[in-house]
Amino acid sequence: MENEQRTYKKKHGDRKDARLLRDVDELHIAMAHCYPNRTDNEAYISEQIELEPIMRWLAAHPDNEFKYTFFHVIVATLLKLLVIRPKLNRFIANKRYYEKDERSIGFIVKKQFTDEAGEGMAVIKADEDATVFTVHDAVKAQVMPCKQGKSNETQSSMETFKKLPHWLNTLIFNVVRHMSEKGTLPKSVTDGDSNHCSVFVTNLGSIGLKCGYHHLANYGTNSIFVVIGQKKMTPFYDENGSVTMKETLDIGLTIDERIADGYYYAKTVKIMKKLLENPELLEQPFGTQVEL
Repeated sequence: MENEQRTYKKKHGDRKDARLLRDVDELHIAMAHCYPNRTDNEAYISEQIELEPIMRWLAAHPDNEFKYTFFHVIVATLLKLLVIRPKLNRFIANKRYYEKDERSIGFIVKKQFTDEAGEGMAVIKADEDATVFTVHDAVKAQVMPCKQGKSNETQSSMETFKKLPHWLNTLIFNVVRHMSEKGTLPKSVTDGDSNHCSVFVTNLGSIGLKCGYHHLANYGTNSIFVVIGQKKMTPFYDENGSVTMKETLDIGLTIDERIADGYYYAKTVKIMKKLLENPELLEQPFGTQVEL
């Protein structure tokens, strides 16, 4: 897929950030026209992950400067899924199906854990050659400047809007939404915007909240929103009725059900769980297939 993307030449109907899918079946064509809004097509999937394998892997990979966390493992897992499960990297705009040119994950960084502290956006990209180690380094490169109060180009542009009158902001954002729908927004704007990523992730566990549902948005090109909850102890029962308490993590996925069918999503979730239960698989290039 990566080699195909590198050699692909844009055709009429493609966008700056994606190529038009020209072999969509009749059912999905109908769905895009009957249900044109992303927020009208949300499906929610909730999964519980046992943390012991991840914690064991983290203990074997210390980093004193920017330590590995289960967040890095989850982000790496999602990026690998985008590589080996390409339908996840699709979106619908203007009632047409597109596949993104890049695989990306966006998330919000809280600059400080205080009520008054601001937030920044981070975007991580990966290709078939990426691994959990390159993802860790990419997260570090995004998070550290944000924690130091630095802004990316998208954030810097947005900071100017608070100086403008309301009527002008309304006009500007009407144009921005229209350009996003048509795929004509400059790459300098979409590159740092989580709403134009393949997957939007929020780590609610980092602020002490449980996992829960989060909506999609009609603006942008994001078809999947992932919520990570806080760690908790959960009882596990064996065949004899004996109980063992294990540390677990809840993950919620809100998806646009138009971009893939239920079977595709079900298999994707199984692969996700296998990767999280065997994080050493993420040390291999993301293009490596996963056997179930």
